[in-house]
Amino acid sequence: MAKTQERIVWIDCEMTGLDLEHDALIEVAALVTDSELNILGDGVDVVIKPSDEALAQMNDFVRQMHTDSKLLDELPHGMTMEEAQEKVLAYIKEWVPGVGVAPLGGNSIGTDKMFLLRDMPELVNHLHYRVIDVSTIKELSRRWFTRAYFQAPAKHGGHRALGDIRDSIDELRYYRQAVFVPAPGPDTATAREISAQISAAPESAATAAQLGQQL
Repeated sequence: MAKTQERIVWIDCEMTGLDLEHDALIEVAALVTDSELNILGDGVDVVIKPSDEALAQMNDFVRQMHTDSKLLDELPHGMTMEEAQEKVLAYIKEWVPGVGVAPLGGNSIGTDKMFLLRDMPELVNHLHYRVIDVSTIKELSRRWFTRAYFQAPAKHGGHRALGDIRDSIDELRYYRQAVFVPAPGPDTATAREISAQISAAPESAATAAQLGQQL
């Protein structure tokens, strides 16, 4: 596999809210990592000037968050959406020139992706359809590895896109060491044995489903 196909495109977005119909995308940052989670290049961070309507309908919580982070002060001088997409995509293509090879990474990335699909479709179309969502690993760790979950590193991003991405990458680095089996994982024979055990016990899944319906 080519090295560029092993890379991950990490993106974080800041918005005026979570309503796709009314809220605006106001900051997008991206970092590309290799498969070992080493950051490639300096990354990119763009601020986008929103409409007056989007600013006016921000709720108090979001307005205070963007005031504390100083993002609100930068919005009047922000780029257009077209300029922002061009700049972010230029950085991504520098490290991932091929289309549809690198997955999107982040935390609760589904929300970010919906806004990107709306406002930066060319960027999304450059990426693979799969995503790497650190929040999935976090939620599984909360259920299966509780001690590791509660010792996850503190976040310092301050609700700014580039800082939040770095937090997400650090979080995945932590979970990789804390809850994943050491690389390169089980040998082929052991992996096959585990797979066979799972495949041979479909009734276990059915029983669990039945129990769930009874609860």
